[in-house]
Amino acid sequence: MKINSYLMFNGNCEAAFKFYEHCLGGKITMMMTHKEAPSAENIPPEWHDKIMHACLELEDRLLMGSDCPPGYFEPPQGFYVQVSVPEPAEAERIFHALAENGNVKMAIAQTFWSVRFGMLIDRFGTPWMVNCEQVA
Repeated sequence: MKINSYLMFNGNCEAAFKFYEHCLGGKITMMMTHKEAPSAENIPPEWHDKIMHACLELEDRLLMGSDCPPGYFEPPQGFYVQVSVPEPAEAERIFHALAENGNVKMAIAQTFWSVRFGMLIDRFGTPWMVNCEQVA
């Protein structure tokens, strides 16, 4: 079993996924708009260019997401998307890239469980934890 994250956006999914592709690496393998979907007639025309489904492949995991139709979006709460990397320098790079124009909740630093750990909310409102897997 694998558990992957699916993020919901309020109209900025495309920009978010291009940002995540840049910050995290990987490759966007799908970016379908609402107008490309069979249900396009049920979506307001101003949302036709918004994303119905996006998929970013990150090694053996997927980060998926979409723009919610009007009236369905709820800001994220009660969770963080957690990224584990094996090298401290890569943890620092990812943390600072995701934190650009975002809100750092816990600066990346050494902890008792990890050589690098930090928490942030990115510019799109997605909460992240970045953790270096090496033991402190």
